[in-house]
Amino acid sequence: MEAELLSKKIMINKPYLIAEIGINHNGDLDVAKKLIDASVEAGFDSVKFQKRDIDLVYSKEILDGHRDSPWGKTQRDQKKGLEFEKKEYDAIDEYCKSKAIDWFASAWDINSLNFLNDYNLKYNKIASAMIIDVEFLTHVAKKNKHTFISTGMSTIENIDTAVKIFEDNNCSYELMHCVSTYPMKVEDANLFTINALKKKYKCNVGYSGHENGVAVSLAAFSLGISSLERHITLDRTMYGSDQSASLELEGMKYLTRSIDKMHLAYGTEKLGNITDEEISIGRKLRAHIKNISKFK
Repeated sequence: MEAELLSKKIMINKPYLIAEIGINHNGDLDVAKKLIDASVEAGFDSVKFQKRDIDLVYSKEILDGHRDSPWGKTQRDQKKGLEFEKKEYDAIDEYCKSKAIDWFASAWDINSLNFLNDYNLKYNKIASAMIIDVEFLTHVAKKNKHTFISTGMSTIENIDTAVKIFEDNNCSYELMHCVSTYPMKVEDANLFTINALKKKYKCNVGYSGHENGVAVSLAAFSLGISSLERHITLDRTMYGSDQSASLELEGMKYLTRSIDKMHLAYGTEKLGNITDEEISIGRKLRAHIKNISKFK
């Protein structure tokens, strides 16, 4: 039995890869489609957006405040300019189906949750900002779709409450370790939190990253995450607060290729596992040693 266990592959599976478009489309459907194309080309499993009813998420005082943007001079102009509505999401739904890639979105209010539910998506997503909203969490859990729950800006009590709501409603979920800074400093990643979340909640745990580059995401993969979410962009210099912490196409490709190589490299825990190529080389390099015939 022990020999059998040692020969098994280490159980670090490739994570479900989520390309977080979010609002990096800047309200332009053509940009969104190009980001979907990039996600397919790079080998991601899904693309994710964000949906808000801005009049529910923001106060009138905030929306009336000044903000220079490509869409106008107020916060309302900017936030409305970044929002896709039914026409755009109908097109996104059709486009993703034609490209054979999943899509879903993180809703920021109950109206947006119900709006997204009409598309019969596979998944829901709780953004870190929403994990403290018990009423919202309950509505999501009652939809009974597998839900990714980001844990940025959260206390243990916040996570406890969210987990209890989903378990009480028999709704499948996984946590996603997250640090909600943009971009996140590498020294703040605290990736061993992934192991702590697994032990405490006995559930799958993913990683939602906002760092520059891919090193931290690859380190998270080595800890056996179930999902990996990264913001993506066509160009990190584009307008938007999330752009600088996002991956462009070449970064996306480097991430997915590296994961593929690392997954292949893990191999098995079997001891004394000599490859055929090593046997051939060994015969040459050990030819001067007596009893070389004992070498395989």
